[in-house]
Amino acid sequence: MKIDKEKIIGFAWQHFLLLLSMFFMTFGVALCVRSNLGSGVISSIPMSFSLAGEAGLAPGLTIGGYTNIMNVILVMAQILVLGRRFEAIQLFQLLIGFVFGCLLDVNMWLTSFFSTYQEIVAQIVAQLAGATILGCAVATEIRCGSVTMPGEGIQVAIARVSGRPFPIVKIIVDTTLVILAVISGYCFFGVWPWTVVGPGTLFAMFYVGYVVKMVNPHLGWFDHLLSYRPGFRRYIYGLARFIYPRREW
Repeated sequence: MKIDKEKIIGFAWQHFLLLLSMFFMTFGVALCVRSNLGSGVISSIPMSFSLAGEAGLAPGLTIGGYTNIMNVILVMAQILVLGRRFEAIQLFQLLIGFVFGCLLDVNMWLTSFFSTYQEIVAQIVAQLAGATILGCAVATEIRCGSVTMPGEGIQVAIARVSGRPFPIVKIIVDTTLVILAVISGYCFFGVWPWTVVGPGTLFAMFYVGYVVKMVNPHLGWFDHLLSYRPGFRRYIYGLARFIYPRREW
């Protein structure tokens, strides 16, 4: 079987850009968590369990660790919903979800010097910055054209089986995740977990989608970047021209 070098390079470059997009996505999520006004929708349940773990009420996993567990559950739910219509390539979501969880832990560590904001102005700025970065990164992640994240995959699966419009299904799934996060907070702590599900969470539910919609028309530069094909030899050639600026080049 002949190996298409161009396709391999394109695949690697596509997923390198996907990795960068996911890094900024998780950085935005981490900033939302640090705002102390409520985490993002996808991280609300993992954050609730992570806080319970710190209190000795659940296994002591990080937010990223619980995110990985939730992603596995979401992929399994897709298999149950789609049945034979589930495509094997979608199992790649497990790897994407695992990387997302690991990057979330990395960015929680990188933003640890922020601790958690206590002044309301700083909280609002952190939440707004985090949600904006998240929205921009989601827009580029979608442009990468790889498999979806598990959280998006379950929404697509339900929309496909039920025949309901995707935006409606997204609202239903996001609302369900938020409700489950609130229920888990009551189960663990007996109170509404405001630092997990707060006004920032409700803000992010709508604002992130708005940012994606506003940013999408201005991503022509990213499409050009995505179609670019890096090559080792051209870097060597360019470096040689820089070091030895001779006429014969």
